[in-house]
Amino acid sequence: MYAATLIRQFREKGERVVLEKEAKEILEAAGIPTTRCHVVDSIAQACRTAETIGFPVVLKLSSPQLLHKSEAGGVALNLGTPQEVAAAFARLAARGREHDPAARLLLQQMAPPGVELIAGTATDPHFGTVLMLGTGGIYAELLQDAVFRLPPLGSAEVGEMITALRGYPLLNGYRGSEKADMAALQDTLLRLSELVCGNPEIRELDINPLVVYPRGVLALDARLLLQ
Repeated sequence: MYAATLIRQFREKGERVVLEKEAKEILEAAGIPTTRCHVVDSIAQACRTAETIGFPVVLKLSSPQLLHKSEAGGVALNLGTPQEVAAAFARLAARGREHDPAARLLLQQMAPPGVELIAGTATDPHFGTVLMLGTGGIYAELLQDAVFRLPPLGSAEVGEMITALRGYPLLNGYRGSEKADMAALQDTLLRLSELVCGNPEIRELDINPLVVYPRGVLALDARLLLQ
């Protein structure tokens, strides 16, 4: 499995924090769809890349010193012109230098809105690896909504996790909205279960947000911590 090869390469280099770009490569190798990240080293490169992949785009700081980059002001969303990209690059590059001179800037296409979830795993001192699914986005603080299960998980257990969420109505056509793609979400959670069961080196995996659409899902941000 290519995901296992990528994880082994990180451990052989002594690296324990796998940041967004590489974490998404591991997820893609496990069959979980993500938004593709492009490392950009200059304003000119950022503008060229944005024009190639199409506006609007997102710029993010990537550094082990900034694991919660949104809270640190390390994310610029919905950039619609080269001028906006240039201004955001200059601002984020300066912020990055304050925290970590080796910080990278990542550019990716702005994903359309959907139902935002949080998915991932953690290591419990008593139970070992646990799989988590929760409501994300603007409803996260309001609902305080998360469900935990012990992998490996089958289809029935994954389906029960989804329906156990307080935010499940958001997936099921709340107030006339189009229903989310439950089959794609179930498949993603099954693949996540397989990934962590097959790679016990993963101590923690965080996908936030995992956006569910009427057709398909996308992991918009991710990171891993290895044993």
